[in-house]
Amino acid sequence: MASRPDKDAGGPSAYQRALGLLVRREHSRKELARKLRAKGVATDDMDVVLETLCRQEFQSDERFAEALARTRAGSAHGPSRIRAELASHGIGRDLVEAALEACQADWQASAQGLVARRYGGKDLSDQALRRKAVDFLLRRGFDQKMAFAAVKSNGNDIDCQDLD
Repeated sequence: MASRPDKDAGGPSAYQRALGLLVRREHSRKELARKLRAKGVATDDMDVVLETLCRQEFQSDERFAEALARTRAGSAHGPSRIRAELASHGIGRDLVEAALEACQADWQASAQGLVARRYGGKDLSDQALRRKAVDFLLRRGFDQKMAFAAVKSNGNDIDCQDLD
């Protein structure tokens, strides 16, 4: 059986606290460390706990990245926004790209669906409305090329030059 830090007399151990967080949902190592630090767990104890949880495969940055990417892609967020969010959780580039690949999202279809839902009944031949639609997609994390193509596909063959 793997060793884990003992419970102190005042409450749950750092291991129990971390395991309690992981039972609810996946956490990145960085996020788990931040939450344990906020609970007053000493750095040495925290390092031991995080290593133990990784070794036991209860905590995995790879699994966390895939779950977050899948969830965000399902909520119609674009790859740029997902990359930024994963990076803020301390996930490395290789894991970020692997997670985006694993979620197998059709980014263009997602962008087109967003435009259709948000602007479906509106006339996208209006330049101001096209700009709003493109800006909306950019904020959601789609790149400029995808945003232009999504607006164009929902706007009766609008020339992308009109979007600039």
